[in-house]
Amino acid sequence: MPRNLDIDLLRSFAAIAQTRTLVQSARQVGRTPAALSMQVKKLESLLGQPLLNRTGRGVVLTFHGEKLLVRALEILRAHDEAVADLSGAGLVGTIRFGCPGDYASAFLPRVLREFAQHHPRVFVQVHCAPTPRLRERLRAHALDLALVSVAEGEDPAGVIRHEPLVWVGHAGDALAELDPLPLALSDEATLDHRLALEALTRAGRAWRIAYASEDLAGLISVVRSGLAIAVLTRSAVPPDLQVLPAGAGRPLPLLPGVGVKVAFDLARPPALVGAFAAVLETVVPVDP
Repeated sequence: MPRNLDIDLLRSFAAIAQTRTLVQSARQVGRTPAALSMQVKKLESLLGQPLLNRTGRGVVLTFHGEKLLVRALEILRAHDEAVADLSGAGLVGTIRFGCPGDYASAFLPRVLREFAQHHPRVFVQVHCAPTPRLRERLRAHALDLALVSVAEGEDPAGVIRHEPLVWVGHAGDALAELDPLPLALSDEATLDHRLALEALTRAGRAWRIAYASEDLAGLISVVRSGLAIAVLTRSAVPPDLQVLPAGAGRPLPLLPGVGVKVAFDLARPPALVGAFAAVLETVVPVDP
C-alpha cells in the first residue's frame, strides 16, 4: 500500500524548514514546539529518513530534508490553490517576496495596493535585502520570488525596468573633490558597490570606503551627515539629497545602469506567485 503524506505534517515540516527554529515555526502554524517536534518525528517515521538535525543555533535540514522541502512546497501550494478554487474563495495563501530596499521604497506601496485589490485574502511577507542575499534565499526556497538587479546587458531576458545608478550627496557637495573619495556603499557583492569601484578605478580616482550598510536607510543617513557620498538607483534618491553631476571634466565618473527583473525559487511557479509577478510587471514602470 502507498504511504500517504498528511498535509498538516507537511505544513509543519515546511514551517520549520523555512524558519529553522521550532519556536518561530510553532507560532506560525499555531502549535506548541513540542507538538511540532512530534509531527516531524511522525513524518520521519513515515518516510524512514531523518529530515532535521537539531543544533544549538536551531535546526538544519538533512539531505532528505532538503529534497522533501521542495516537494512539500509544491504539494502545499497545489493543495491550497485547489481548495481556494473549488470553494470559490479565489486565491488564498502566503507569498514570500524579496526586494532590495531602494526598489521597496520606490515601487512596493503601489504593488501591494494593486495586488490586495484583486487578492485580499493573500498574506504577503516582504523581505528587504540586497540582491545577493535575496538570491541566496531563493536558492534555499526561503522566498517565492524577488525583484533582483542584473548588470546592464547581462541576462536581458525578463528585465522589466532599466534603472540608472547615480552618485548621491548634498547640493554643491565638496566631498566629490576629496582625495581619496569617501564612500558609503552597500554589501561588497552588490552591483552598486562593484560598479562604483570599477568606474572610479577606470577614471584613476582614489577612494576609501568610509561607511558600509546593507540597509538603504543606513546609507542615506550617512549621506545626510555630510561625511560620505553614496551610490543609489535614481528612484531611491530622497528629495532632500541630490544626484551629483558626473562625466567628462567632472570629479565623478559616469556610472552604468542596472536591469530589474523578477526571479523565482521554482522553475514553474504556482498560480499565486505568478499572479503577484504579473502585478509587478504591470505596476513597476519600465524606465524612470
